[in-house]
Amino acid sequence: MSKIEIYFGDNLEILKKIPDSHTSLIYIDPPFNTGKTQTRQQITTIRSDTGDRKGFGDRLYKTEKLGATSYEDNFDDYIEFLRPRLAEARRILKPDGSLFFHLDYREIHYCKILLDQIFGRKSFINEIIWAYDYGARSKNRWPAKHDNILWYAKDPDNYIFNYDEMDRIPYMAPGLVGPEKAKRGKTPTDVWWHTIVSPNGREKTGYATQKPLGILNRIVKIHSNRGDRLCDFFAGSGSFGEAAYCLQRDCMLVDKNPQAIDVMKKRFATFETEWFNC
Repeated sequence: MSKIEIYFGDNLEILKKIPDSHTSLIYIDPPFNTGKTQTRQQITTIRSDTGDRKGFGDRLYKTEKLGATSYEDNFDDYIEFLRPRLAEARRILKPDGSLFFHLDYREIHYCKILLDQIFGRKSFINEIIWAYDYGARSKNRWPAKHDNILWYAKDPDNYIFNYDEMDRIPYMAPGLVGPEKAKRGKTPTDVWWHTIVSPNGREKTGYATQKPLGILNRIVKIHSNRGDRLCDFFAGSGSFGEAAYCLQRDCMLVDKNPQAIDVMKKRFATFETEWFNC
């Protein structure tokens, strides 16, 4: 049976205590260094004749705020903050392990140079673009509707890639490939179209930077095996841990934000978990 370990504390100090070659897969979604306070409002809606939202059949709903989660996303020297943590990440990876590094357009080019230095340029395997279409649209530039995910293998000649576990997607023009291929679907490319976590969906936790399970399930299935040990040391709402647990992997989650810990306590109330205050 899979298990989740959750650590509340400074991820660098916790990483230093992990043995070499300990982890098969690391996914991290570090702060994006936007220079802003990131906030996610938690809301619910109830039927009301004087509501401020319109739903199916033109029914009206009233919005009620339940609270909010937030954190400061601002670093004076972002790269030097990440450098020792990424060096530890490489150290704890198993020889066939991989790191998935999730960021957006603001810092991704600087971080790729940093990762090339730590892992070696040959260890860079893919840049995955997670594309979505949700939220406000700028009127003075092209709206930014994607995140970047860098994949580095500790050994570029030996890494886990379970091709047969890959979920398939529909052909855009199924009539051009024949019924057999159309039924089977095609494998995804390095551009992954997937919606964000819906503010009103069942998956939501209310955490400001929650990522969708659909993206994380794909990474877990293809880049690790059942029974492997996984790690996310910027755990946030714990989505990577849920993906790992439900796919029968063990997972170590680390965060120093008390709000993240509170969210994970609720999220994993029925999971097999161990808690550590570091």
